[in-house]
Amino acid sequence: MMIGGGHHHHGHGGFRGDTNGLPFAGVPEELRRRHDELVAEEPDVPLADERTLDVSTLVPPDQRRPFTLRRFLVPHWRPLLGALALVVVETGAGLVGPVLTQIGIDEGIGRRDVGVLVVATLAYLGAVALSVVTGAARIAWTGRVGERLMLALRVRVFTHLQRLSLRWFTEERAGRVLTRMTSDIDALSALFHDGLINMAVQGLTVVVVSVVLFGYDPTLALVTVGVVVPAMVVATLRFRRASDRAYGAVRLRIAEVLADLQESLAGIRVITAHNRQAHDVAHHRAVLRRYRDANVHTGRLSALYGPGSEAVAVAGQAVVLVVGGRRVLAGQLSVGELTAFILFIATFFAPIQQLVHLYTTYQAGQAAAAKLRALLATEPGVVEAPDAVELPPVAGEVRLESVGFGYGDVPVLHDVDLTIRPGETFALVGPTGSGKSTIAKLVCRFYDPDEGRVLIDGHDLRHVTLDSLRRQLGVVPQEPFLFAGSVRDNIAFARPDASDEELAEACRVLGIDDLVARLPQGLDTPVHERGSSLSSGQRQLLALARAFVARPRVLVLDEATSSLDLQSEAVVERALDIVLEGRTAILIAHRLATAMRADRIAVIDGGRVCEVGTHDELVATGGRYATLYRAWARAAEPAAV
Repeated sequence: MMIGGGHHHHGHGGFRGDTNGLPFAGVPEELRRRHDELVAEEPDVPLADERTLDVSTLVPPDQRRPFTLRRFLVPHWRPLLGALALVVVETGAGLVGPVLTQIGIDEGIGRRDVGVLVVATLAYLGAVALSVVTGAARIAWTGRVGERLMLALRVRVFTHLQRLSLRWFTEERAGRVLTRMTSDIDALSALFHDGLINMAVQGLTVVVVSVVLFGYDPTLALVTVGVVVPAMVVATLRFRRASDRAYGAVRLRIAEVLADLQESLAGIRVITAHNRQAHDVAHHRAVLRRYRDANVHTGRLSALYGPGSEAVAVAGQAVVLVVGGRRVLAGQLSVGELTAFILFIATFFAPIQQLVHLYTTYQAGQAAAAKLRALLATEPGVVEAPDAVELPPVAGEVRLESVGFGYGDVPVLHDVDLTIRPGETFALVGPTGSGKSTIAKLVCRFYDPDEGRVLIDGHDLRHVTLDSLRRQLGVVPQEPFLFAGSVRDNIAFARPDASDEELAEACRVLGIDDLVARLPQGLDTPVHERGSSLSSGQRQLLALARAFVARPRVLVLDEATSSLDLQSEAVVERALDIVLEGRTAILIAHRLATAMRADRIAVIDGGRVCEVGTHDELVATGGRYATLYRAWARAAEPAAV
């Protein structure tokens, strides 16, 4: 993903040297070179104006009905109608051949009229040329239409993912989400590009040929239909029932493959550290075998249905040849008419066999549509109220009133009451799993409380617009996330319109201007995926700069220094003092050294607020915080000697 204004900043060389005393992760020369090559090959596609995009939690009315192929295609009926017109011309041009053959045989050869034979031959060649040209135009047309449909669908699915709450992403495996955006949409792409229009071509051919056959000879037509249609109907119905289940299983298995792949790649460090590569390969092989078995089953069904339909077609031709030959001998049918009839039968059976193969594409597309329908029907967990109002500029008072919350059936917070004063730095401490991070997520309205209210300056967060709320909130997570792009893009992420002067000033105030100056291209230096080319301290400093540029009134820091060494922590904490000045800050702290910097501290245990006060007050009280502090002081004594 590229962020920023759509410009790609690329150069040679990686980040060199230590900056601000922070260790440097390093970028291999081969990786730098390949990155530059890939970026240089990418077309420069301008970004749409963000103000024109609707990504609110309120699903648009035209997208509230269940997703179906018909509803998705109706808005694009004009280009589809154009494709259908090309289909009609292509089908008509392809069906005049047998008629011209009959004329050539009966009127040309039978009557020894060379002129008729030449005209029929030239007309036949013209019809073939028209069919070829129209077919090429139809393929090009449907290709463009299909890509437009895919663009609209991908944007719709991605936009819906942006609407969903963190709870859904926490419960859903990332691999399954990737399947919806890749494999499932690819299956629909194959259906739109090749399936639907081809099905229209073949279906129209079958209808027209049926009419023509009855026009030539009703007796032979009845024989053909009597032999072919019943057998085809029985086989198709059985195949449809079996293939519905089979292709549904295929979509499920490919989701498992991608989910396992994503998890394995994300955890490759842990796998390598514990020497579990063989176990990981064995597990993935088992997942792939289940996917293979599902595909083998669908292949077996197609192998039975395809040759079976061909056998029915051959039997039908044999019966027509016998019955038609007897009618020619009896003088009831001409040789040309029998020849045309047999050619039409081949034209009749070929579309049926093609429809069999297209039905496989159709089934895969329908299975994918069902998965996408389930995704698009998922309602966002955090929804903006229809009558939500703009949150005015806030002073920064945060209040939780009798808040209760749980993840599913697991309760986390119980009757929490807290008041954080404007401009106050407030720390939350407590054991792992006590509910500290959950309180921060409720303040950011990543979740809504099951009971009670969360208020900022007296405004219930459920009654204000998310945009006006998030503009005044800043979050610095424990593991800061940096996007692929440039340093400038990442610092200005929350305010893309920030000028270079503002960014430079932010870097200077935070004391990281020297860090940026040492980078090969300054603010234009590329940042690789997830910031892998930067050290932990550098990533955290850039995340603080991003929060500083965003100018939030309330800032949430989720253990922003816990993963750093002491030297890096000192650098980050100096920058932190600047960022927190004049803002309400909520610090989630495991290290008491961080909590002691706060104006007040709340001890959270078992989802309840046990103690609230300043560091000195809590130590003097002799409660849980005092116990934690004494344990920390004893552990810190050897380091102080």
